[in-house]
Amino acid sequence: MDSFGIQHYDAFLLASIALNLTPGLDTFYILTRSGREGHAVGMAAALGINAGCIVHTLAAVLGISAILMTSAFAFSLLKYLGAAYLAWIGLRMLLSRATVRRPTETRGKGLAAAFRQGMLTNVLNPKVALFFLAFLPQFVLMHASHAQFGLVLLGLSFIGTGLTWSTVLALTGGRIHRLLTTQPQLGQWMDRLCGMVLLAFGIKLALQRQA
Repeated sequence: MDSFGIQHYDAFLLASIALNLTPGLDTFYILTRSGREGHAVGMAAALGINAGCIVHTLAAVLGISAILMTSAFAFSLLKYLGAAYLAWIGLRMLLSRATVRRPTETRGKGLAAAFRQGMLTNVLNPKVALFFLAFLPQFVLMHASHAQFGLVLLGLSFIGTGLTWSTVLALTGGRIHRLLTTQPQLGQWMDRLCGMVLLAFGIKLALQRQA
Protein backbone atom coordinates (compact mmCIF):
# COMPACT_ATOMS: atom_id res chain seq x y z
CA MET A 1 0.00 0.00 0.00
CA ASP A 2 2.97 2.35 0.58
CA SER A 3 3.77 2.75 -3.11
CA PHE A 4 0.10 3.55 -3.77
CA GLY A 5 0.06 6.19 -1.04
CA ILE A 6 -3.09 4.82 0.60
CA GLN A 7 -3.51 5.85 4.23
CA HIS A 8 -6.17 5.20 6.89
CA TYR A 9 -7.73 2.47 4.75
CA ASP A 10 -9.83 1.18 7.66
CA ALA A 11 -11.34 4.63 8.16
CA PHE A 12 -12.01 4.81 4.42
CA LEU A 13 -13.92 1.51 4.47
CA LEU A 14 -16.01 2.60 7.46
CA ALA A 15 -16.85 5.89 5.75
CA SER A 16 -17.69 4.07 2.51
CA ILE A 17 -20.07 1.70 4.30
CA ALA A 18 -21.78 4.58 6.09
CA LEU A 19 -22.16 6.55 2.86
CA ASN A 20 -23.55 3.58 0.95
CA LEU A 21 -26.08 2.86 3.69
CA THR A 22 -27.38 6.43 3.51
CA PRO A 23 -30.67 6.36 1.54
CA GLY A 24 -30.64 8.25 -1.73
CA LEU A 25 -31.50 8.01 -5.40
CA ASP A 26 -29.50 4.82 -5.92
CA THR A 27 -31.25 3.05 -3.04
CA PHE A 28 -34.66 4.11 -4.28
CA TYR A 29 -33.97 3.15 -7.88
CA ILE A 30 -32.78 -0.37 -7.04
CA LEU A 31 -35.76 -1.01 -4.78
CA THR A 32 -38.12 0.31 -7.46
CA ARG A 33 -36.75 -1.83 -10.29
CA SER A 34 -36.51 -5.01 -8.22
CA GLY A 35 -39.94 -4.40 -6.72
CA ARG A 36 -41.59 -4.07 -10.13
CA GLU A 37 -39.57 -6.62 -12.13
CA GLY A 38 -37.84 -8.98 -9.69
CA HIS A 39 -34.46 -9.28 -7.99
CA ALA A 40 -32.61 -10.09 -11.25
CA VAL A 41 -33.62 -6.73 -12.75
CA GLY A 42 -32.78 -5.07 -9.43
CA MET A 43 -29.28 -6.56 -9.64
CA ALA A 44 -28.96 -5.24 -13.20
CA ALA A 45 -29.85 -1.78 -11.87
CA ALA A 46 -27.28 -2.17 -9.10
CA LEU A 47 -24.58 -3.21 -11.59
CA GLY A 48 -25.45 -0.22 -13.77
CA ILE A 49 -25.14 2.19 -10.85
CA ASN A 50 -21.80 0.73 -9.83
CA ALA A 51 -20.61 0.84 -13.43
CA GLY A 52 -21.35 4.55 -13.24
CA CYS A 53 -19.18 4.74 -10.12
CA ILE A 54 -16.33 3.16 -12.10
CA VAL A 55 -16.71 5.95 -14.66
CA HIS A 56 -16.54 8.57 -11.89
CA THR A 57 -13.49 6.89 -10.35
CA LEU A 58 -11.62 6.95 -13.66
CA ALA A 59 -12.74 10.55 -14.25
CA ALA A 60 -11.35 11.55 -10.84
CA VAL A 61 -8.04 9.79 -11.56
CA LEU A 62 -7.71 11.41 -14.98
CA GLY A 63 -8.70 14.83 -13.63
CA ILE A 64 -11.81 15.08 -15.80
CA SER A 65 -14.00 15.64 -12.74
CA ALA A 66 -11.96 18.75 -11.97
CA ILE A 67 -13.50 20.35 -15.05
CA LEU A 68 -16.91 20.14 -13.39
CA MET A 69 -15.51 21.94 -10.37
CA THR A 70 -14.03 24.80 -12.39
CA SER A 71 -16.45 25.07 -15.29
CA ALA A 72 -19.94 26.37 -14.52
CA PHE A 73 -21.07 25.48 -18.05
CA ALA A 74 -19.92 21.84 -17.83
CA PHE A 75 -21.48 21.45 -14.39
CA SER A 76 -24.81 22.95 -15.51
CA LEU A 77 -24.90 20.91 -18.72
CA LEU A 78 -24.40 17.60 -16.92
CA LYS A 79 -26.78 18.64 -14.16
CA TYR A 80 -29.66 19.49 -16.49
CA LEU A 81 -29.10 16.37 -18.59
CA GLY A 82 -29.32 14.26 -15.45
CA ALA A 83 -32.39 16.13 -14.19
CA ALA A 84 -34.15 15.74 -17.55
CA TYR A 85 -33.35 12.02 -17.63
CA LEU A 86 -34.75 11.48 -14.14
CA ALA A 87 -37.86 13.47 -15.04
CA TRP A 88 -38.34 11.36 -18.18
CA ILE A 89 -38.14 8.10 -16.22
CA GLY A 90 -40.50 9.51 -13.59
CA LEU A 91 -43.07 10.61 -16.16
CA ARG A 92 -43.00 7.20 -17.85
CA MET A 93 -43.79 5.57 -14.52
CA LEU A 94 -46.56 8.06 -13.78
CA LEU A 95 -48.20 7.38 -17.13
CA SER A 96 -47.82 3.59 -17.01
CA ARG A 97 -50.92 1.41 -16.96
CA ALA A 98 -51.66 -1.48 -14.66
CA THR A 99 -50.55 -4.76 -16.23
CA VAL A 100 -49.71 -8.25 -15.09
CA ARG A 101 -45.94 -8.41 -15.62
CA ARG A 102 -44.51 -11.79 -16.48
CA PRO A 103 -40.75 -12.19 -16.02
CA THR A 104 -40.54 -14.52 -19.03
CA GLU A 105 -41.86 -11.74 -21.26
CA THR A 106 -39.91 -8.73 -19.94
CA ARG A 107 -36.79 -10.15 -18.38
CA GLY A 108 -34.32 -9.46 -21.19
CA LYS A 109 -35.65 -6.01 -21.89
CA GLY A 110 -35.89 -5.27 -18.18
CA LEU A 111 -32.30 -6.27 -17.48
CA ALA A 112 -30.86 -4.10 -20.24
CA ALA A 113 -33.05 -1.11 -19.42
CA ALA A 114 -32.34 -1.36 -15.69
CA PHE A 115 -28.57 -1.48 -16.25
CA ARG A 116 -28.62 1.39 -18.74
CA GLN A 117 -30.86 3.62 -16.64
CA GLY A 118 -28.93 2.86 -13.46
CA MET A 119 -25.64 3.77 -15.10
CA LEU A 120 -26.96 6.96 -16.72
CA THR A 121 -28.65 8.26 -13.55
CA ASN A 122 -25.29 7.88 -11.81
CA VAL A 123 -23.02 9.19 -14.57
CA LEU A 124 -25.22 12.23 -15.27
CA ASN A 125 -25.13 13.40 -11.65
CA PRO A 126 -22.32 15.98 -11.32
CA LYS A 127 -22.51 15.83 -7.52
CA VAL A 128 -21.41 12.19 -7.64
CA ALA A 129 -18.47 13.15 -9.86
CA LEU A 130 -17.41 15.89 -7.46
CA PHE A 131 -17.84 13.52 -4.52
CA PHE A 132 -15.31 11.06 -5.96
CA LEU A 133 -12.96 13.93 -6.80
CA ALA A 134 -13.12 15.29 -3.23
CA PHE A 135 -13.44 12.06 -1.23
CA LEU A 136 -10.83 9.69 -2.67
CA PRO A 137 -7.76 11.99 -2.50
CA GLN A 138 -8.26 12.46 1.25
CA PHE A 139 -6.97 8.92 1.77
CA VAL A 140 -4.07 8.97 -0.70
CA LEU A 141 -0.68 10.70 -0.47
CA MET A 142 -0.66 12.31 -3.89
CA HIS A 143 3.17 12.49 -3.99
CA ALA A 144 3.39 8.66 -3.81
CA SER A 145 4.96 6.91 -6.79
CA HIS A 146 1.70 5.21 -7.82
CA ALA A 147 -0.89 7.55 -6.33
CA GLN A 148 -3.23 7.17 -9.31
CA PHE A 149 -3.43 3.42 -8.77
CA GLY A 150 -4.16 4.17 -5.12
CA LEU A 151 -7.16 6.25 -6.18
CA VAL A 152 -8.36 3.43 -8.41
CA LEU A 153 -8.07 0.89 -5.57
CA LEU A 154 -10.02 3.15 -3.23
CA GLY A 155 -12.68 3.67 -5.88
CA LEU A 156 -13.03 -0.07 -6.40
CA SER A 157 -13.21 -0.60 -2.62
CA PHE A 158 -16.02 1.95 -2.39
CA ILE A 159 -17.81 0.23 -5.26
CA GLY A 160 -17.36 -3.15 -3.56
CA THR A 161 -19.12 -1.99 -0.38
CA GLY A 162 -21.82 -0.34 -2.50
CA LEU A 163 -22.42 -3.45 -4.58
CA THR A 164 -22.78 -5.56 -1.44
CA TRP A 165 -25.46 -3.24 -0.09
CA SER A 166 -27.09 -3.00 -3.53
CA THR A 167 -27.44 -6.79 -3.58
CA VAL A 168 -29.30 -6.67 -0.28
CA LEU A 169 -31.62 -4.00 -1.69
CA ALA A 170 -32.27 -6.01 -4.87
CA LEU A 171 -33.16 -9.13 -2.87
CA THR A 172 -35.44 -7.07 -0.63
CA GLY A 173 -37.18 -5.59 -3.65
CA GLY A 174 -37.62 -9.10 -5.05
CA ARG A 175 -39.82 -9.94 -2.08
CA ILE A 176 -41.98 -6.93 -2.87
CA HIS A 177 -42.17 -8.09 -6.49
CA ARG A 178 -43.79 -11.38 -5.53
CA LEU A 179 -46.60 -9.44 -3.87
CA LEU A 180 -47.09 -7.02 -6.77
CA THR A 181 -47.31 -9.73 -9.44
CA THR A 182 -50.57 -10.92 -7.88
CA GLN A 183 -51.96 -7.41 -7.43
CA PRO A 184 -51.33 -5.32 -10.57
CA GLN A 185 -53.48 -2.46 -9.26
CA LEU A 186 -51.16 -2.11 -6.30
CA GLY A 187 -48.25 -2.14 -8.72
CA GLN A 188 -49.74 0.80 -10.63
CA TRP A 189 -49.96 2.86 -7.45
CA MET A 190 -46.35 1.98 -6.72
CA ASP A 191 -45.37 3.16 -10.22
CA ARG A 192 -47.12 6.47 -9.61
CA LEU A 193 -45.48 6.97 -6.24
CA CYS A 194 -42.06 6.07 -7.61
CA GLY A 195 -42.61 8.30 -10.64
CA MET A 196 -43.35 11.27 -8.38
CA VAL A 197 -40.25 10.57 -6.28
CA LEU A 198 -38.02 10.35 -9.36
CA LEU A 199 -39.47 13.64 -10.58
CA ALA A 200 -38.65 15.14 -7.18
CA PHE A 201 -35.07 13.86 -7.46
CA GLY A 202 -34.86 15.41 -10.92
CA ILE A 203 -36.06 18.78 -9.64
CA LYS A 204 -33.65 18.59 -6.71
CA LEU A 205 -30.77 17.86 -9.08
CA ALA A 206 -31.76 20.75 -11.36
CA LEU A 207 -31.72 23.15 -8.41
CA GLN A 208 -28.33 22.08 -7.10
CA ARG A 209 -25.57 24.62 -7.29
CA GLN A 210 -21.92 24.13 -8.09
CA ALA A 211 -19.85 23.89 -4.90
